[in-house]
Amino acid sequence: MLDLIKYIVNQFAEDKENVEYTETEKERVIEVVITLPSSDMGKVIGKQGKIAKAMRTIVRAATPKNSKRYVVEIREKDGDTVDTDGETEAE
Repeated sequence: MLDLIKYIVNQFAEDKENVEYTETEKERVIEVVITLPSSDMGKVIGKQGKIAKAMRTIVRAATPKNSKRYVVEIREKDGDTVDTDGETEAE
């Protein structure tokens, strides 16, 4: 699944070498944190978050039924969370 996320992000990011991916497995979810330089934030998130939302939809559709749910979070290089899935582990 991480390869799919990397592929989608690389289509929009210009500074691909400075994009970092962190995958953390929790009890019921697998959290993927994408850390981008500030110059690529708007390109990857898209107007009104449309690209980020579409990426999450694709990831959700590609996840097998009985496996853990993926949560995709996008952060700026300085550590501020910019765009989150809006769902928590308890949901």
